Amino acid sequence: MKHIIAQAQKFERFEMPREAALKHFGEKGEKYKVELITDLSEGSVISVYRNGPFEDLCKGPHVEHTGRLKAYKLVSIAGAYWRGDEKRQMLQRIYAAAFETKEELDAYLKQQEEAARRDHRKLGKQLELYSINETVGPGLVLWHPNGARIRHAIETYWKEEHFKGGYDLINTPHLGRENLWATSGHLDFYKESMYAPMDIDGINYYAKPMNCPFHIQIYQSSSHSYRELPLRWAELGTVYRFEKAGVLHGLMRVRGFTQDDAHIICTPEQIEAETIEALRFSLNIWKTFGFTEIKAYLATRPEGAVGEAARWEEAQDSLLAAVNKEGIKVEIDEGGGVFYGPKIDLKVKDTLGRQWQTTTIQFDFNLPERFKMEYTGADGRKHRPYMVHRALLGSLERFFGILIEHFAGHFPLWLAPVQAKVLNITMLEEDYAAQVCARLKSAGLRVAADFRSDTISAKVRDASLEKIPYLVILGHKEKESSTVSLRLKGGKNLSGLNLDEVIANLKQEAAERRLTGFYS
Repeated sequence: MKHIIAQAQKFERFEMPREAALKHFGEKGEKYKVELITDLSEGSVISVYRNGPFEDLCKGPHVEHTGRLKAYKLVSIAGAYWRGDEKRQMLQRIYAAAFETKEELDAYLKQQEEAARRDHRKLGKQLELYSINETVGPGLVLWHPNGARIRHAIETYWKEEHFKGGYDLINTPHLGRENLWATSGHLDFYKESMYAPMDIDGINYYAKPMNCPFHIQIYQSSSHSYRELPLRWAELGTVYRFEKAGVLHGLMRVRGFTQDDAHIICTPEQIEAETIEALRFSLNIWKTFGFTEIKAYLATRPEGAVGEAARWEEAQDSLLAAVNKEGIKVEIDEGGGVFYGPKIDLKVKDTLGRQWQTTTIQFDFNLPERFKMEYTGADGRKHRPYMVHRALLGSLERFFGILIEHFAGHFPLWLAPVQAKVLNITMLEEDYAAQVCARLKSAGLRVAADFRSDTISAKVRDASLEKIPYLVILGHKEKESSTVSLRLKGGKNLSGLNLDEVIANLKQEAAERRLTGFYS
C-alpha cells in the first residue's frame, strides 16, 4: 500500500457493455467478476475502475489518485464465504480503515477497541445472558435466566407503555396456510426468505416471516365503522426468516426473532395525527433506554409503486410533518421507498457514536388492497382504510444486542438481572447477611448472595465481573450497628447506611427507570 500510494496511481473509470465485460474478465480468468456480471440483465453497462494493473467492478466515485490517501491502517483479516453462502468458496477478506487525518484514524481505532470490549457476543457469554449453538441451529437464540430476566423487564415496560398509548395487544400463531401467504404476496416476492412448507392434512403451512397478514385476519373477522378507527394493535410476535449462515452475527442477524410489531388501521383524516403520535411514542421509549441522539430518514415514492400518487403524497406529508413537529433531523431519500408505501426509519446513536437503524414507520397501500380491507364511512359507503406498520425496537434480539453494547453490560437497575448482591466479610456475619438478603428480596428487589468462605476482595472481584449495580457488604461494624455498606460501579464505597432507606432508594430508582444510580 505504501508503494502504491507513493506512485500516486490514477483511478481511471471506463464503461463496458455486459457482453464485452464478460469476455474481458473471462479472458483474464476473473471468475468471481464474471459471475457478478452474469447476474446482471442483458444490455447492462458495466462501470470499471483501474488503478495501475488492478481493475475492479465499481460504481465509484474515487479520489483522483492513490497519493490522496494519507492516514490508513490494516486492521484485520478474516475468512468470508463467497456471496455469504456457506456452500460456496471460503475467501480471505482484508479489513482496513482510512481517514483524512491521523487524528481521525486514531479516534476511530480507539472506538473500535472499545467496541471490541463491549461486543455483545463476548459479554453475552460472560454474563450468561444467551447462547446460540449448533445442536439447536445457527441463528436461533437460547435465552438464559439472566437474559430472560432482562427481556421480561423490557417486555413488561413495552406492554405498559402500549396500553397507556391506546394500543391493544394481540397474539397470533407461528404458522399460516399457504393461501394466506399467496394473498399477501409473500410467496411471490418473499419466498426465498421463507422456510420450506410443512404438509399438514395435505395443505402446505409456512412458518411466518411477518405478523401483518394475521393482524389483517383479525380485522377481517368482523365489519368496522369509521367510529371504531383508529385501531392500534401490537404484538411481540416471533417470526422466522432464512438468512445465509455466512451473514449470521450474534444477536444482530438471526433466523428466529421476536418483532415488536404494531399495525395502525385508520381513516385518511386520522393519518397525520396517528403518524405524529407513533413517532412521539417511539422517541419516548428510546429515551427511556438512554438513546437521545436520533435521526430520521424518509424514503419517498419509487418507480413502479402501487397506490394512487395522491395517497403517497398525503402519506409522505404526514411523515414529514411528524418529524418536523418533533424537531428531529431528517434526511430525504428520494425514490427510496419500497413499492407499497413511504416510510420513516429512525437511527439512534449509542455511547460510542455508532448509528443503529431501529424504528420503522411504514405506510402500506398494498396489503389493504390485496385483502380488500374495508370500513363503513360517515357517508354509509365502503372505504379502504390506511394501514401503517410500526416496528419500534425492530426485534428484541437485535435490540438486546445493541443494549448490551450501549451499556457495556452495566445495565441500569431496572433492567439488571441481579440488582444487588449481598457479601459477608467473615462467617460471623452470615446470619446478619441472610437477614439483609431476605429483607431486600421481600421488598421486591432481585438479589443474590455470596456467603462463601473466601476473602471479601475475591467476592467483590467476582461480583464486579457480573456487573451487578450494587454490592451490599456486611462486616462486624455493619452487624453491630444494624447498617449496610454499598460498593458501586467504579469502586466507590458508602458505609453506615440505613437498610430501610437503601431499600426505599433502590425501589424508587428501579420504578423511575433511572439511567444513573441513585447513589451515583
